[in-house]
Amino acid sequence: MLLCAGTLAIYLASPHQSWLARPLPARPARVAGSLALLAALAAMLQAWRPLAAVFLFCTWTMLLFVAWPYLGAWRRARP
Repeated sequence: MLLCAGTLAIYLASPHQSWLARPLPARPARVAGSLALLAALAAMLQAWRPLAAVFLFCTWTMLLFVAWPYLGAWRRARP
């Protein structure tokens, strides 16, 4: 959940995001997103071995940063 929240906050602060009429204020949203990502990594490091935790963190972060724009486009295209 922290990973989803962190990537979503950073994405919604982007000027080219497609979910909101106006992007979130850049600095607070990016700081909050970064803190959520760090907390997610810390939780993953406690739950799994370090190599697996870092691998899963990077994989899910990349997946979510790619998925948010597509989900926004899909949401706008629905009737």
